Amino acid sequence: MKETPIKKEIVDRLVAQLGIQDFAKATIREVKQVAAMAEKESGVEYIKMEMGIPGLPAAQVGVDAQIQALKDGIAHSYPDIQGYPGLKKEASRFVKAFIGIDIDAEGCVPVTGSMQGTFASFLVCSQCNPQKDTVLFIDPGFPVQKMQLKVMGVKFETFDVYDYRGDKLEAKLESYLSKGNICAIVYSNPNNPAWICLSEKELSIIGTLATKYDAVVMEDLAYFAMDFRKDLSKPFEPPYQATVARYTDNYMLLISGSKAFSYAGERIGVVCISDQLFHRHYDALSLRYEGLPFGLVFSTRMLYALSSGTSHSAQYALAALLKAASDGTYNFRDEIKVYGERAHKLKEIFLRHGFHVVYDKDLDEPIADGFYFTIGYKNMTSGQLAHELMYYGVSAICLVTTGSHQEGLRVCTSFIEDHQYSQLEERMAIFEANNQ
Repeated sequence: MKETPIKKEIVDRLVAQLGIQDFAKATIREVKQVAAMAEKESGVEYIKMEMGIPGLPAAQVGVDAQIQALKDGIAHSYPDIQGYPGLKKEASRFVKAFIGIDIDAEGCVPVTGSMQGTFASFLVCSQCNPQKDTVLFIDPGFPVQKMQLKVMGVKFETFDVYDYRGDKLEAKLESYLSKGNICAIVYSNPNNPAWICLSEKELSIIGTLATKYDAVVMEDLAYFAMDFRKDLSKPFEPPYQATVARYTDNYMLLISGSKAFSYAGERIGVVCISDQLFHRHYDALSLRYEGLPFGLVFSTRMLYALSSGTSHSAQYALAALLKAASDGTYNFRDEIKVYGERAHKLKEIFLRHGFHVVYDKDLDEPIADGFYFTIGYKNMTSGQLAHELMYYGVSAICLVTTGSHQEGLRVCTSFIEDHQYSQLEERMAIFEANNQ
């Protein structure tokens, strides 16, 4: 056995100290804490791959617009609960430019990050019909969305899409929807953590069944246009960001400023509700909220109760970013494509030393390189692999925490620095030698 870069006793002691009994279920924050403490005690730099935080500077277009709005005195004024009209207009235009669909500005509602967007969406969807009291997740996915449902006491079901791609998705999805209790279907595209991208055929299946069984599709576009296999950077020109919106009227698109524009700190996003859904009346909502339609319940009841609106100056920032992107004067994909380049280099290193990519294909096509990817190693369980890699100064989270049934880890590329490729190469060579 070759000596590991970090002494095993250091890591094991810290894991025990934090009360982590099963490393497979360790949260992102716990993994991060072990890595930080082990790094400090050992003096060995960790290659941190556990946190899904943007690693790039915030887009300057947004920063300039927000500063100007503050200078102009916007901070003294409450934002309109429906959102700054300029942002609503630009969100509608952005959706047309990069997704190729029409949504009226009225239905584009600013939110305090997509996290608030999903929380408010869950609240509305779960109250539309008393018989439909359960949310369905097409997993793997973002663990905090399930935590949101636990906080509000709403039931949910999940399944791992790994074995149900393509035509197989239809029967699996219908097995849940046919029970009549599903109010909403949730997934991210591209996917956190697997980086799979649902095909047009799969989105068509989801949309068709959502219409058939009257469920709302909540499409999380946190990693907007980040399928780097295609050039999705040209406004008002195909190819466009894939979406379920082409196949159903029952949809809400959650567009975040955090990753595409590296604007995570200001907590800004927009929920785009289809025209038909925005104006739809549900008996249960009408009874509870003075006859209001779906869209106005979302904004004037849920968002009003949660935060009384979204940061005023941040709305000006996002409006400027969306406008510049739609105008073609700012190519946001140029700034974030580095994530794909990092993923390509990291995958090569891991594959060279006996690892495999867990979610490796979109049907017959190799998975895109992007913000995340997934790795496994021979017969190791998720918990064993995550714990073992800590001895080598590499931190990542287990797929089990994301609703996946596969053994492996999620790797995030956002904080990788150039000097760390050689570090990873050296450490994984030792790992391979010790795990033959």
